[in-house]
Amino acid sequence: MSKQDGSSRRTTEGLVDDSGTPILHVDMDAFFVSVELLSRPELRGKPVVVGGQAGRGVVAAASYEARRYGVNSAMPMTTALQRCPQVIVLSGNYREYSRYSHRVMSILEAHTPLVEQLSIDEAFLDVSGARRVHGSPFQIAQKIRERVHQETGLSCSIGVAATKYVAKVASTLSKPNGLLVVPASETADFLRPLPVSHLWGVGRVTGETLSKLGLRTVGDVREVPPDALVRALGVALAERLIRLAHGIDPREVETGRVEKSISHERTFEHDEHDPVELRRAVLGLADAVAVRLREHGVLARTVALKIRYNDFRTLTRSRTLAEPTDVGRRLYDEATGVLAGLIGSGERVRLLGVRAEQLQPAGTGAPLWDPDEEWRDTERTVDSIAAKFGRGALRPAALLRSGDRVRGPGGWE
Repeated sequence: MSKQDGSSRRTTEGLVDDSGTPILHVDMDAFFVSVELLSRPELRGKPVVVGGQAGRGVVAAASYEARRYGVNSAMPMTTALQRCPQVIVLSGNYREYSRYSHRVMSILEAHTPLVEQLSIDEAFLDVSGARRVHGSPFQIAQKIRERVHQETGLSCSIGVAATKYVAKVASTLSKPNGLLVVPASETADFLRPLPVSHLWGVGRVTGETLSKLGLRTVGDVREVPPDALVRALGVALAERLIRLAHGIDPREVETGRVEKSISHERTFEHDEHDPVELRRAVLGLADAVAVRLREHGVLARTVALKIRYNDFRTLTRSRTLAEPTDVGRRLYDEATGVLAGLIGSGERVRLLGVRAEQLQPAGTGAPLWDPDEEWRDTERTVDSIAAKFGRGALRPAALLRSGDRVRGPGGWE
């Protein structure tokens, strides 16, 4: 999800040379917020965020109105409220977002089978073989935007270019609800004036290093002697930035992408030290991760536990399972085994996270026996009930306390 606020939006109007631009990057506009506004149209035009409303909640998505106040995703909610006191905070509904994501991806796949889904709200397309049926890349992008809006009520921004990298940059600059084509012959001119932050791999630290070298634009990086960049950044990063600065990105659109990991985190409203409460939190996180594993049709070979203490020390420890699983109880057992070794006497915890790694499609390499059979049957029964009545209709009793508000695993703590 982009942090672009729309103030410098660029779009393509009229005829353009798209003959050498088969790659499209489709990015939904403020996706989580936009889905919420479908059922709350009275909030359109107002600063709205989706995220945790507790003291240590985090912004998961922000409307463009909120972004103009400097409110962005991954920002602490307290900071967002300071920057925009009138912002409207909504809770998240991952199941609804997933449903709309599936509808959008189906629209993309109707135009080309070469779709690489990057996340719940963005994808790359290669339309090289779709021209005879659907028209030029620019025309295909127009059709996709029209269908997405007609069939979902949502808007998307699309970048069209010769490479994945440039298409991604173009979609970002066209937000919101825009379409920007970068002709292959104009790639260098397009990239030259952009800030170095538009180069993949340039974060705050790398940006400061480049700034000390007097490199502030992509054009500056392209013109600096390579040896100077290598000395400052190392061979691998320097070579990658030089290639990107010249618009060189040989990666192809890869279909059939499997998620590399699935994770959920919880930031406590107050630092927690009670082992019972910490295990309760791990149970909720493991259950949420398992639900998404089953939704994606994948199994996890490794489970990792992330812990952040009140002094912001952060550790991650993992365990490899004897058999891959999509069962929350198995993830919980392994994660709490790790937790026991990380919480000393009186150790106060700010954040916990559970992550499933080394994912593989379900049904591959089935074991001779299933140690989680009973728990798997139980959790799949819960899935079927949740499909009818919502994820909060049934959950582990250990997660319920007097006065607790029931929330589904897609919500933010």
